[in-house]
Amino acid sequence: MPELAEVAFYARKWDAALQKQVLRVHVHSKARVFRGGHAGDMAAALTGKSYLRPLTHGKNMMFAFSGGVWLGGHLGMTGELLAEPPDYVPQKHDHLVLFTPDVSLVYRDPRMFGRWRLDLSPEPPGWWLALPPEILSPQFTVAHVAACLLRHPRSPLKALLLDQAAFPGIGNWMADEAMWQLQLHPSVPAASVDPAALHKVLRTITRTALRTIGRDWSDPPASWLFRHRWKSGGTCPRCGSALARGPLRGRTACWCPRCQPVP
Repeated sequence: MPELAEVAFYARKWDAALQKQVLRVHVHSKARVFRGGHAGDMAAALTGKSYLRPLTHGKNMMFAFSGGVWLGGHLGMTGELLAEPPDYVPQKHDHLVLFTPDVSLVYRDPRMFGRWRLDLSPEPPGWWLALPPEILSPQFTVAHVAACLLRHPRSPLKALLLDQAAFPGIGNWMADEAMWQLQLHPSVPAASVDPAALHKVLRTITRTALRTIGRDWSDPPASWLFRHRWKSGGTCPRCGSALARGPLRGRTACWCPRCQPVP
C-alpha cells in the first residue's frame, strides 16, 4: 500500500492539469471505490470546474477545484493516478477520468481497495481537518509521540507505527526503516521507547522519503535498510548480517538480528 511519499508522488501526477478546466467526466458509478455514495454527483460537480491544487496528508489525498469542490481519495493497495493525452480512452480499471483540454486525469484501481469522495464547501471539509497531526507538522511533537506510546504501552512498536491515527502515512517499509535506524527489534514494547528519539527518526525518514520517492520515485540513501529489505538474501547495510523476516500482528517485518536483538 502506498505510504506518505508514494502518495505525494502520485498526487503530483495531476499537476499537468493545474488551472485547467474539466470538460467532461468519466466515472464508474458502481465501483466499490465510491462506496460512500458520492459517485452520482461527481460528473455534475466537477464538469466546468478548474483544477486548483493537490493536498496530501499521510496516506490521504485531496484535490481542490474551483467553486468549493473537493475530491478526496485514498489509493488503497493498487490504486494509482495517471496523466494521459486529452483523447485518452478509459480502460477497464479506470474508475474516474477527468478530461481537460490538454490532459486526461486518470484514477486506476484494479482491486478497488481505494476510496473516493466528493465534498462541496468553501473550506476543506471537516473530515480532512480532523485528521491527526502530520509527521512534519508543528503539531507532531515529542509530547504527541509520548502520548501515543503510553496509550498502547505493551503494543509492539512496529504494530503501533502502522496505526494511522497516531502516525499518519507510515506504512510497512517506513516502520521497518525507523526500527532499524533506532536499532530496536520490531516487537519491543511501545512504552520502553524513547519518544524523542522516535520523533526525530520519523521526521528524518519522512523528509528524505519526500525528497526522493515523493519527488521523482528515486531511492532513499543506500545506507538505509530500504534498499536491502525487499528481497530474500538481503543483508544489513550496517553490519552485513543476513536480514530476518517474520509476521507481526498480521504484517511482515524485516530486521537485522544482530543490530536489532530480540528484547
